[in-house]
Amino acid sequence: MPVEFAIWRMDGIPAKLEPSQLPNESQLENLLAKDISILGLDLLVVGRQVVTAYGKKIDLLAIDQDGALYVIELKRDKTPREVVAQALDYGSWVKGLTYEQIASTYVQFAGTHLEAAFEERFGVSIPDVLNQDHRLVIVASELDASTERIVTYLSADYGVPVNVLFFRYFTDDGRAYLARTWLIPPNEAGAHAPTASAGGKKEPWNGTDFYVSFGDGSRRSWEDAREYGFVSGGGGKWYAQDLDAPPPGSRVFVHIPQKGYVGVGEVIDTAVRVKDFTVTVEGTEMPILSAPLKAPSMDENADDPDKCEHLLRVQWTKVFPAEKAVWEKGMFANQHTACQLRSSFTRERVLARFGLDQ
Repeated sequence: MPVEFAIWRMDGIPAKLEPSQLPNESQLENLLAKDISILGLDLLVVGRQVVTAYGKKIDLLAIDQDGALYVIELKRDKTPREVVAQALDYGSWVKGLTYEQIASTYVQFAGTHLEAAFEERFGVSIPDVLNQDHRLVIVASELDASTERIVTYLSADYGVPVNVLFFRYFTDDGRAYLARTWLIPPNEAGAHAPTASAGGKKEPWNGTDFYVSFGDGSRRSWEDAREYGFVSGGGGKWYAQDLDAPPPGSRVFVHIPQKGYVGVGEVIDTAVRVKDFTVTVEGTEMPILSAPLKAPSMDENADDPDKCEHLLRVQWTKVFPAEKAVWEKGMFANQHTACQLRSSFTRERVLARFGLDQ
C-alpha cells in the first residue's frame, strides 16, 4: 500500500490541509543543502550536483560520523521505477570514491577543508578510513506502489542500502510547512547487507611520515624529550610496541593529547627500553635514568620489558614547548602511540605552522 499521511489544523473544528506542490525541485535541494537535518539524519553535506564519471549529477552527497556516504536523490513529483535504478547506478559509482576524491568534492562545494568541517560538525576527528559503507536515499513527494515494492524488496530481502523519504509540502495562512516520513526506518534499511570487503578508502600514505602521541606526565616529559632527542611510550606492551613502526629515516609528527602538535623530527635509531637508552650530558654519555630529568617516574617498572618506558631516538627538525602546541580543527589525533600519518591536511598545516617546507 502506498505511503500516505496528512496534517490537520486544530482550530475549533479540525481542518485537513491539502498538500501543495513545491515550485521546483531546486527549492527542496536548497533547503536540504542548508539544513540536512530535515531528513532526520546526522549528516554533513559534502557535495551538491556532484558529477559522476559518466556525466550524471547526484543531487546531494553527504557523510555521517562513521565516514559512510549518503547519495540523496530528490524528486519533486511521483517516483517512477527508473528513479530507483538511477539511485543504484549512483551507488555503484560512489562505492569507489577514495578519501582524496571525497575531500576534493567538499573543497569544491564549500571552499574549505573537509577535515575541519567534519570536526566542527560532529565534534570528533574525521575517521582514517572513509566510505566503508554507503546509503541511497530517494526523497520524493509521492511514492507509487511499484516503487514501494521494489525498494522494500531490495532492502529487506537483499540488503541493498536503499530507502525512500516521503515528504509533503503544505501552505496555510501564509506559512509553508514541510513534513516527512520514511518508507523503512533508517536503521533497518539494508540491515542485511553483507560486510563491505573493500575495507573502505584510506587517504594514501607517503611512506615516510608517522604520527606519535606523547602523553606528557610523570613517566615522560616533553621537556626531557626535546632536550635529549626522543619520543617514548610505555605502561603496557600495547603502548610500547607501536614505537617499532617508525623505522630509522622516517619522519615523526609529535602530538600531546588535548594540546596539539609540538615537534617534527627524523628517527635515527630503533626503540629500546628506558634503561638501555643513553644521552650525552656536558660531553659525557650516560644512561638517561642517570641524567637530570623532569619526569620523576621515568624509571617506573624499568626492569619489566612489557610495562617499562620505551624510547625512540629522534633528531629534531623543529620543536615547540607544550604551551605553544599547534592545533586546528580537523587535524588527526589517535590513541595509538605511533601510526602512519595519512592526513595530508594535518601534515600541511603542521609544517606550515612550524615554518617548514613540505
